[in-house]
Amino acid sequence: MALNGPRLYLVCYDITEPKRLGRVHRFLRDRGMPVQYSVFTAQLTAKGLARLLDGLSQRIDARADDVRVYPLPARLERLCLGMQAFPDDVMLIEAGVDLLQPGR
Repeated sequence: MALNGPRLYLVCYDITEPKRLGRVHRFLRDRGMPVQYSVFTAQLTAKGLARLLDGLSQRIDARADDVRVYPLPARLERLCLGMQAFPDDVMLIEAGVDLLQPGR
């Protein structure tokens, strides 16, 4: 992966007020893919990450809301229990690598 190339991030949030919750959800929906309620993945460059964090900080109340952004490893391993969030025909891929395949 290139030093300044895009990287996959997991964005999780807990927003206490419904109006802000809607704003944050719409903002993230335009920039990433929903994984679960209040959890998104987004493939971002360093500049894209800075823009995402700036946009989120403008939409939340830092005293009441909680937003966390985690960089995901290039070789992502996933363990799931319960109902699958994605239909069988939806895959998360990065540079031709299926990130949802076990052992990847």
